[in-house]
Amino acid sequence: MQFSSAIASPKLLLQLFISTIYCIFESAFSKLHYWTTGACKGTKSFVSAAGHKLNENNEETATIPTSVNYHFTRKCNYKCGFCFHTAKTSFVLPLEEAKRGLKLLKESGMEKINFSGGEPFLHERGEFLGKLVQYCKQDLQLPSVSIVSNGSMIKEKWFQKYGVYLDILAVSCDSFDEATNQLIGRTQGRKSHLDNLYKICNWCQEYKVAFKINSVINTFNTDEDMTEHINQLNPVRWKVFQCLVIDGENAGESALREAERFVISDQQFQEFLDRHSSVSCLVPESNEKMRNSYLILDEYMRFLDCREGRKDPSKSILDVGVEQAICFSGFDEKMFLKRGGKYVWSKADMKLEW
Repeated sequence: MQFSSAIASPKLLLQLFISTIYCIFESAFSKLHYWTTGACKGTKSFVSAAGHKLNENNEETATIPTSVNYHFTRKCNYKCGFCFHTAKTSFVLPLEEAKRGLKLLKESGMEKINFSGGEPFLHERGEFLGKLVQYCKQDLQLPSVSIVSNGSMIKEKWFQKYGVYLDILAVSCDSFDEATNQLIGRTQGRKSHLDNLYKICNWCQEYKVAFKINSVINTFNTDEDMTEHINQLNPVRWKVFQCLVIDGENAGESALREAERFVISDQQFQEFLDRHSSVSCLVPESNEKMRNSYLILDEYMRFLDCREGRKDPSKSILDVGVEQAICFSGFDEKMFLKRGGKYVWSKADMKLEW
């Protein structure tokens, strides 16, 4: 072997150097172009794949925000130990800005809006929430308007004023034992969470609002049998969630809650479901089904991407529009459909006996 042939000439080294620099700049420019123009221009990437679906021609189309959960406030009067949307800010959008965002969502195809928190009845004692509910049903004419609440702040006069505009009211209840609710943090002082639950159920019947119950299954209630109470309350849906850990919310150094002690195994969750298999309205949601199958808007109207086990916000739909922001939502539409996210959600179509 001739040693000289193994050594590149200065000219060749210069060419290699220029080629390498060119590749680096080309890659950097490509990424910069992707982020500045948005992931919604048909670029096939991990991010855009979560915000798009393929049409019949195998072309990418923007995800339609059919069902959206708007957490307009993070403040709450309860201290549930597993809460995954905690009071990290006290910000609430001005009413007209919130309405503007809701109109943008409607124009992009939204059919159902769910208002949550925090506790949504806490801000302005439910008036802010009531005005949004009325706007969505009366002005935007959405097929479904719903609320998730802990029930503690709801008054009958709210139903009298806004009940006609509301399709579904979900009240969170994790146990039918007051002591267990105290351990979980699902309480405020000496008020009875269960008394409120039954009272609200009766109001929903009187003011023609579909009644729903949400329960988070965790260490403290996993062995409970709730069949008798659920059958007595007879909700249109009983959503049963497996306790979910979200970094920065209920786990990690910056979290306001520590949910690790509430976490149960998949087997424990399945055993709870098996114990309640006779309850026809039960809709189960494991961690797998829950994590990426919701379109969640925070208090700034930013979509929250939970794919990495935390909540990574998009830019606000008020700044960049729905189509661009939704690309960074991490939304899994297939799982949304698999978990039963699309159902009869307008009270006009439920054919309930009031």
